[in-house]
Amino acid sequence: MHPYHHPLFIHFIVYFNRNQDYFECHEVLEEYWKSIPEADKEHPLTAYILLATGLYHWRRGNLKGAIRTLVKAERRMLAFPPLFRQEIDFEQLLHDLKHSIESVRAEKPFSAFPLHLHSSMLLTSTTMAASQMDLLPAGSNTIIHKHMLRDRTDILISRQKKKRGRN
Repeated sequence: MHPYHHPLFIHFIVYFNRNQDYFECHEVLEEYWKSIPEADKEHPLTAYILLATGLYHWRRGNLKGAIRTLVKAERRMLAFPPLFRQEIDFEQLLHDLKHSIESVRAEKPFSAFPLHLHSSMLLTSTTMAASQMDLLPAGSNTIIHKHMLRDRTDILISRQKKKRGRN
């Protein structure tokens, strides 16, 4: 199976293209990435995680965080092996990413872009998945500020444990 045909990557595409829920994009791809044995931080999926994170930061006005993550995403995408350049319009993705980086640097307002799919199988899979997913409205405050609205207890506990280990 092509890595882009994995159900979690399909959900990533749906969240990215249908309602720009970049927080969920990050969540589903992180789950997928962590399920891959021996996947490191340079794995191609991390480029998409960084892309979603950068767009999330940009939309929320965190330009410093946006530029840092989008530049990392671009660097990792430029190193994609051939397999990860298939199924989607990779050249268009790079063009849109470069345009986003330039826009953030120029402090322009947030602008979403879709992932263009070359594969009819991938397009069919995302259409079917979208019809079964409960998507929040694009541009809603819930999507824009999602990280602030969830229970972060587990994250805060983990951070405290790490701090104690460094002292």
